[in-house]
Amino acid sequence: MNRRTFLLGAFAGTAAIALGVNLYSPEFSLPDEGEDKDYRLLFGVLLPVMLDGALPDVASHKQAAQNRTLDAIKQSIDVLPDEQQAELFELLDMLENRLGLLLLTSSMTPLLMRSPGELTQMLETWRHSYFSLLQTAYLGLRELVMASYYACPEHWSRLHYAKPELFK
Repeated sequence: MNRRTFLLGAFAGTAAIALGVNLYSPEFSLPDEGEDKDYRLLFGVLLPVMLDGALPDVASHKQAAQNRTLDAIKQSIDVLPDEQQAELFELLDMLENRLGLLLLTSSMTPLLMRSPGELTQMLETWRHSYFSLLQTAYLGLRELVMASYYACPEHWSRLHYAKPELFK
């Protein structure tokens, strides 16, 4: 066996194993996971990065604001038209899948294992990408998160906004 045949065989074997590992999905499900997956973990990773500077500084208030925003994101997704929900769920599924991450971010490292700086860099890359699909993905996630965060009246004070009073 010559060296080229050996290297080609090793490369093909490695590629086949990598593809098999990526396509393998064990048959288990979490107790709360059902048809309506709400992607709380994924948004929980992205929220501190996307809302940097808007979240409170106190840890307990910050956690409460994140939980309230995650609930608002779920409600916002529920009122989206079916076509937009399907597109959003496709993007979120790709962000949870390693092959999808490789296509979208050029890295197979899960988002949970990335630092806030790496997540910020990923989002900025999407924002300034010349692929309109990545720009649309960035804008869709950003609009969903921002609209859900500022839909909660307790966050209006950061904008110096007060609800108008009808009768004084």
